[in-house]
Amino acid sequence: MTRSMRAVVVEKPGPASNLQLRDVPIPEPTDDQVLIRVRAFGLNRSELHFRSGVASTGSFPRIPGIEATGVVEAAPGGQFMPGAQVMTMMGGMGRVFDGGYAEYVVVPASQVIEFRSSLPWVQLGAVPEMLQTADGSLRVGLEA
Repeated sequence: MTRSMRAVVVEKPGPASNLQLRDVPIPEPTDDQVLIRVRAFGLNRSELHFRSGVASTGSFPRIPGIEATGVVEAAPGGQFMPGAQVMTMMGGMGRVFDGGYAEYVVVPASQVIEFRSSLPWVQLGAVPEMLQTADGSLRVGLEA
């Protein structure tokens, strides 16, 4: 029997009303992937661009979301222990393959970062892209 999860799905580009909450199968990870139980995710302007159809990459239908934080549900390749706190972002997430607007997400193990924090999940959900943006801004600003 296939287990299901709730996820936001967008079938085609357009307004926010195109976002639909659905029951979909929980994805199955391969040896080089990690299944993450999503506890929180950020909302980003790039997701608005994708949903609206003005992004330069991505395909539909898709579960959007370019970042997520949560706990490892399964890592068949042994890269992470179940229950570990992790975050992930970008690398095609929410554009080329399904993203974080779901109860579970499967991502390449190479783009998973383990961490330990006692911050609430609602705050941790914004950390991946926020840090990526700050890091990128500093690099560009300091290298200019």
